[in-house]
Amino acid sequence: MDARFRGKKILQRDLFKSDSDMTPRSNKNAVVNETEDIELVTTDSCLLLPPPEEKDISFIRKESIWATSLQMFIPFLLAGFGMVTASLLLDLVQHWPVYQNVSEVYILVPALLGLKGNLEMTLASRLSTHANLGNMDTAQQQWSLIVGNLALIQCQALVVGFLASFAAMILGWIPAGNFHLQHGLLLCASSVVTATGASFILGLVMVGVILFSRRFNINPDNVSTPIAASLGDLTTLACLSWLASLFYNSLNVLPWLSTTVIIVSILLIPVWAWLASRNVYTRQVLDSGWTPVISAMLISSVGGLILDFTVSQYKGVAVFQLIINGVGGNLVAVQASRISTELHSRATLGHLPKGMRICLSPCATFCDKDKTNHASTARMLMLMVIPGHLIFSYTISYLQAGHTSLTPIFMIIYLSAAMMQVFLLLYIAQVMISWMWQAGIDPDNSAIPYLTAIGDLLGTFFLGVAFQILFLIGDRDSDVGD
Repeated sequence: MDARFRGKKILQRDLFKSDSDMTPRSNKNAVVNETEDIELVTTDSCLLLPPPEEKDISFIRKESIWATSLQMFIPFLLAGFGMVTASLLLDLVQHWPVYQNVSEVYILVPALLGLKGNLEMTLASRLSTHANLGNMDTAQQQWSLIVGNLALIQCQALVVGFLASFAAMILGWIPAGNFHLQHGLLLCASSVVTATGASFILGLVMVGVILFSRRFNINPDNVSTPIAASLGDLTTLACLSWLASLFYNSLNVLPWLSTTVIIVSILLIPVWAWLASRNVYTRQVLDSGWTPVISAMLISSVGGLILDFTVSQYKGVAVFQLIINGVGGNLVAVQASRISTELHSRATLGHLPKGMRICLSPCATFCDKDKTNHASTARMLMLMVIPGHLIFSYTISYLQAGHTSLTPIFMIIYLSAAMMQVFLLLYIAQVMISWMWQAGIDPDNSAIPYLTAIGDLLGTFFLGVAFQILFLIGDRDSDVGD
């Protein structure tokens, strides 16, 4: 069989070793022409990547550093203001009766925000890679990939919702030795409906962002993951608060409502799994995409233990914790998506492109263009840290939220902690994604959950250290926002 990418004059023969390597649909829909330039069309378009270790990437548009900076910074600001808004919303809803009487809902907040963010950002990363590879240029390709990916994240969201509610029950009630069945059903119903509802809304938004970006020649790698993060926190927190309040108010009027919702959600899991399994690419994620999400939850739980300790000591940590973790996660997600797209375009899974190595020094990651094509992007992302945090921090101060005055010594120590977090995350991303690719693990599905969880852990740790240093040197202001 002969196949060719757009703009190529040289045919690549023997794309597959035999017809048995193709699905019947791919074999049926493939178009072959030996004299004309063609565009391959198939419902399973992800199968049409040539197997040689090195590929031609002439069909991927080159970007100037200034265009990339502009495309990144605006969504980065939107993501930051989304996190600030989510912080203010949490400050408002914490006084609602459901938060006062079912305090375990607080445990669901970081669990659902972290896990839902991972699902949406991995979705954005996958679709960005397909868009940059030209696999979403026709309506048939778009329909297949969009339906498969939306069904996949619905299935993952339902399972994640159940896991988050079980974690809330264990962490909230087992230590106290007190279990309330109605409250447990409320938590479970609120968690699964929030997860599936928010994932559907955000999934549609992500699809729109990817298609819009391709229509106007914007690299979706630069804009999709920050937008997913900015909308994810606010949407998920709003859904959780409203649904938890709804189920709480219906405990005495409609006591069967929570149970019915849980049963329906369980029955929907195999339906979404079946739809996701019909697409070859999402079928692979359905089989192997659980380990990163669950592992990220465990890593974030360690960060939660650190946060629980530091908040009990320093009231000002809480509002800045959401910002520092969100900024670090957003920036490293952009870099991870870009590196993954390059690997998909230049090599086959399991083989690194020529000249690319797994083990790099931090200096090479940020300065050596011969060893990585993403050194300039890493430097640019580092330059966004300080102005971004200044904007978000003074926005919080202007709105009189939090419990810490923004003194010069506070800002120096806080920004140092933020810079250290992002520096380590970008270096870890370069090494981790290269290792995953060499090991045959698709980084589009696995890297972002690990990186954002590590970002939460590092951000919470460095923030706690920063507040401890401030306490030791005498900067102990804690009256702002009281």
